[in-house]
Amino acid sequence: MPRFRPHFIPLLAVLLLAALAVPTGAAASQSQTTYFEAGSTLITTHDQPKLFTQMQTLGVKALRIEMSWASVVPSAGSASKPAIDAKNPVFYAWGPYATAIAQAKALGWPVLLTVTSPVPRWATSNKKAPYVTRPDQRDFQEFMTAVGSEFGSQVSVFSIWNEPNHPAFLLPQWNSNGTPASPRIYRGLYQAGYAGLQAAGLSHPKVLFGETAPTGYDTVSPRREGSRALLHDVAPLAFLREALCLNAHYGRKGSCGKLQMSGYAHHAYTKAVNPHWVSPKADDVTIGSLSRLSRALDLAASKGAIPSHLPIYLTEFGVQSFPNRELGVSVSQQVEYDAIAEHIAWSNSRVVAFSQYLLKDDPLGGKPGSSVAGGTVGFQTGLEYVNGRPKPLYLGWPLPLTVSRGHGRFALWGLVRPAAGSTKVTVLVKAKHSHSYRVLKTVTTNSRGYWALSSGTAGETWRVRWKSPTGRKYEGPPIHAY
Repeated sequence: MPRFRPHFIPLLAVLLLAALAVPTGAAASQSQTTYFEAGSTLITTHDQPKLFTQMQTLGVKALRIEMSWASVVPSAGSASKPAIDAKNPVFYAWGPYATAIAQAKALGWPVLLTVTSPVPRWATSNKKAPYVTRPDQRDFQEFMTAVGSEFGSQVSVFSIWNEPNHPAFLLPQWNSNGTPASPRIYRGLYQAGYAGLQAAGLSHPKVLFGETAPTGYDTVSPRREGSRALLHDVAPLAFLREALCLNAHYGRKGSCGKLQMSGYAHHAYTKAVNPHWVSPKADDVTIGSLSRLSRALDLAASKGAIPSHLPIYLTEFGVQSFPNRELGVSVSQQVEYDAIAEHIAWSNSRVVAFSQYLLKDDPLGGKPGSSVAGGTVGFQTGLEYVNGRPKPLYLGWPLPLTVSRGHGRFALWGLVRPAAGSTKVTVLVKAKHSHSYRVLKTVTTNSRGYWALSSGTAGETWRVRWKSPTGRKYEGPPIHAY
């Protein structure tokens, strides 16, 4: 996202071995797209072509871009709406968004465009910073008409709002009695945005609902906590239910109609633990508990609130590393956990998109939650440190690798991300007390670059090597078995 924000239970080995017997198992998502989000770097860089070349080398093939309403509209800081035809894209300063989208289109990369806050001052209900309070639905509909008119032929998927269940992006989150307020506000914004895209001539726009943050609360107590209670996140499944006019048991309440959408977008971040970790709070959804979300979507569909069999898009994800001491792990663990998380997503047939958030780390900010009090919280999920120096993940992201123990054997899974089709990749292993790696096997990937291997050879660490058709050499960092 373009600005700072707040913010072990292993699988049974036998199931892992069965799932990994071939790289295209029945349970896997055969058409999973991995979106890459460079964050503000993409919008603020003075050399977008160089950045695109770097992303191509890493194996990027799809792009997520967040566009804040206030960043392109005229007179964003004014309390009065400018006298323009807000539906006409000619009045907006699309700037680096337009050039980035055009470049991605030229490369054949699908673009996911998330339109989000902050919004123009004149479009808020209170005209006060941080300009995220009750955005005007009519104004947003007009803006989305302009967005659809400008980018409708270049954007593959639209998504409306970033983390609307988080107070950094939408206010109020709660009513004064401690019940959620943001879900109904978001529902109205989503409907307005969808209508705006239709008004731009996209009769059946591909639009994602949700973009929810992974954790939060079902209720809060202003009486006990005071005004601080109103700045908590709403738990994603509580948010989903309320936005779809469902009660805690997924029964219909009120007279809300069915919402049209092409998928549910979610940010399945987790804590500084193995990605298989599951939050004890039933309405949280981290990468290790995606079944909670698919079940919730199925229950909502059974009540006629949304289309059936809705796919899940994990549109923002990353593993935080040191120097973040609150949520980070070591940079060597970051590589391993990031690959494990991607494997979890790939193994889930409901998940059609995964993502990597950040090329370069944000500057280190305050503790989680600082942004709701006016501070900043930087993300250290990047492939590079804030100074541009590469982390181990820079080498590991193009060649993700997981190694799992089970019954005296090891199940390996991986991806050659830069490959354009089936290719050969060399798997290496280093035995305990050895000082060097030896070739374990050369394996052939499927047409999308995925591969799997079951081996009885024990090792301390594993890594992979690949040489591109143009001669570029790739070598992943050491990976431990889990």
